[in-house]
Amino acid sequence: MRLYAAILSIAVSAALLVPPGSAAAEPAEPPQPAVRDFGNGPERNEVAAGAAEGQRAETLRRAPETTESYGLSRDRGYPRQVQLSTPAENPADASIKLGLVPYHAIAPKLNDLQRRSDRVSVEIIGRSHQGRDLYLVTLTAPESRGEAGEQSAIRDRIENDPAGAARDRRLAARYKAPIFVNANIHGNEWEGTDAALRTIEELATSTDPQVADLMKRTRLYFNVTANPDGRVNGTRANGAGFDMNRDFITASQPEVRAMRQVMIDTQPVAMIDLHGYVNGTLIEPTTPPHGANYEYDLFIRNTYANGLGMEAAVNGLGYTPAKDGVHPVQIPFRDSDEGWDDWPPIFTPQYAPFHGTVASHTVEIPLRVNNADYNLPVEELRRRSAINTDVAAAAIRATYGFVHSKHDQLIADQIEVFRRGAAGEPSKVVPLGIVPGFGPEDVYNTTFPRAYVITGQRSATAAARLVDHLIANDVRVERAKRSFRLNGKTYPAGSYVVDMRQPKRGLANVMLEPGEDISPRVDAMYDISGWSHALLWGATVDSVASGPLHVSSEPVKAAAPTGSVPRTPGSLALKVTDAKEVQALNDLLAQGVAVTWTNDGSAIVPAAARQAAATVSDRYGVAFTPAGSATGTPLAQVRIAAAASADELFTLREMGFAVTPVSTAVLNAGFDWSGTDVLYVSSGLSYAALNPAARTALDAYLATGGVITRGGTGAAFNAAAGLLTATAVAGRGDANGVVRVTSSSGPVGAGSPEHSFVYSPRWFTALGAEVTVEQSYATDGPLVSGHWRPDDNGMGGPEAARGQAAVVSGRDERGAAVVLFGTEPMFRNHPKGLFPQVARALYWSAAVTGATVTTP
Repeated sequence: MRLYAAILSIAVSAALLVPPGSAAAEPAEPPQPAVRDFGNGPERNEVAAGAAEGQRAETLRRAPETTESYGLSRDRGYPRQVQLSTPAENPADASIKLGLVPYHAIAPKLNDLQRRSDRVSVEIIGRSHQGRDLYLVTLTAPESRGEAGEQSAIRDRIENDPAGAARDRRLAARYKAPIFVNANIHGNEWEGTDAALRTIEELATSTDPQVADLMKRTRLYFNVTANPDGRVNGTRANGAGFDMNRDFITASQPEVRAMRQVMIDTQPVAMIDLHGYVNGTLIEPTTPPHGANYEYDLFIRNTYANGLGMEAAVNGLGYTPAKDGVHPVQIPFRDSDEGWDDWPPIFTPQYAPFHGTVASHTVEIPLRVNNADYNLPVEELRRRSAINTDVAAAAIRATYGFVHSKHDQLIADQIEVFRRGAAGEPSKVVPLGIVPGFGPEDVYNTTFPRAYVITGQRSATAAARLVDHLIANDVRVERAKRSFRLNGKTYPAGSYVVDMRQPKRGLANVMLEPGEDISPRVDAMYDISGWSHALLWGATVDSVASGPLHVSSEPVKAAAPTGSVPRTPGSLALKVTDAKEVQALNDLLAQGVAVTWTNDGSAIVPAAARQAAATVSDRYGVAFTPAGSATGTPLAQVRIAAAASADELFTLREMGFAVTPVSTAVLNAGFDWSGTDVLYVSSGLSYAALNPAARTALDAYLATGGVITRGGTGAAFNAAAGLLTATAVAGRGDANGVVRVTSSSGPVGAGSPEHSFVYSPRWFTALGAEVTVEQSYATDGPLVSGHWRPDDNGMGGPEAARGQAAVVSGRDERGAAVVLFGTEPMFRNHPKGLFPQVARALYWSAAVTGATVTTP
């Protein structure tokens, strides 16, 4: 462990750090090490989403479509006081048992605070998956419209003219340093919300002159509950079943998109994300590996300093192991070797630095009150939650005290982040000893290319989606007005260029670079280690290493339209190589269009449906081509029974498939298979655990229906049900990342990208004569980026997977059309370019009749 005696004292006004009293109690559990806590909610697991054992699944509710405009206003002063509507009282809100504020009581409390104080403003920044309002509270001294406009202008200058901002010696004195407090992103880690509400009230009503000065020199932004669905329901995930603290570079969830926009709009110098539960309280910074795309010298200096300040504040509350069951604070960077890293940009505090945050933290409060502990006596739960609220409030106070005391330096460091990016400076090597204990094991750097070029060579639809995603993340993209050459390659007009000399080049690079194989450097990772929008989202992305950019281009706010229908008469073909094309096809099928499916992964639309094709072409941005004399198999709307994880259910529905969640319990209770074309199995369904009636019904379905499986549960189902002759071999359980693959011209493999994603990878050996290999792990590698080591027995590593079958298909002896996936093509809704492979598997599996028709 990296233990040392050096302690950095942080000068924070005592008036800003007054701790509440403590309470006596029996000791709780001993300190937990800073390692991945699978018991607190695994991120990829074998638990069926929406179909828990012992109960029938219910369809996930979606927030209603709305035309409301959310986000922060730029042209209004403070306070911005609005009367929030009050949700109906919900006595089943899981917060109530803990003595905490239920969701329905938050709006009335905020309305009251707005009446009582001109320092408090509340804006609705979005709605949750289940339709609940997301409240952003801004605490600051009143500002006229002109004064607020000046703050916006300074913030823009810091990002857009950082070199000029760095030279302006008066800038920091005029600028209110922004602080972002994010609470309750995991719904059953409740107390951050209550700490935020307490802090808001304390600062809003205080008459202390130092608090008044704080309000004049800062703006504090509180996302009061980032996950109201989970808060009410007592779940870690939101209403869609997503852990949103894994979603930040994908932004599949509306709550995450709202948080992303807050960080873009407010540009905080410091942020904390309030979680639970690790005893003693865990406060970042982290262990290695460290994100290579940060300006890490600026980040570690400030994050460690604030971490020490939070440690002093939390320990200063006076809670002890003997009296309260509360152990002293642990800081992973100082106290652990590995296992709690800041490598992937999927977490809130690891995403924020790309928008200029130079002190960014996860804070894990100590005493567990969720999961099995939620069944403890109410008195004990409320004792624990009260202590947790005190701890979270102390972390907030320490953070705004730190920003208050280091105001000018934090602003200067944020400016320097953007200045380095705009200037195109090389990745800075952090000097050893920049903070006590920073050694060679902490040094991670990258090489920034001169630019990236994004084209529609493989899929114009995918390129447009990637460009729009980059723009939504505040990455600057330009479109070429005419053709150009870079590094000996000619690109057509309309190609997109990401000039890496831009303020947020770190965010652009972390999305577009292939990533790195970090397997040799550490044994344990907290979460995923590989991702790449360039390799997994279906677009063609080239990296331009160096040289001048002589490109006539213009900035774009949105990608150009990509939909088209040929003018030539006759039937139309739609090649399914992108998720948008899947959506368009499912839209046509839902309308009853007589579509046929070809073995090369195309859908044939009859000439009579040309107008419907034109409509979906415009709606989804997909391009149809003349079908000529192509033939295929009749295809109807595919109805799926899915024993699957939440991210898979979400992705299947997002693509437009009709999905009914199932599980072992659902089938054992009696399930009508007449409305199912394909069974998808990855979680929560055991063939061996089915009762005789359920097994008989399933076997009868398998005579005419299709099956798609993924992962360990899927492989076990295939073996137990006697489907395809194939032996599944498991790689190391925590292995994950981007891999090279080679695909066949079969019904599933045709048109697949050259890369895929794995998590707990599998491959298939001892294949029967009925089995076709659709995709194999490449013999080169196959790992491109991520973390994949052999297990303790030397087995299960990437070398063992080389050349092995990753995806196979076949027809079993009963006639079922089956596809087995050893990869993770729908992982957390991220690898967009892999979704069509799943869709092709579903279409092929559903078209079991084998009838061949000629298109009109």
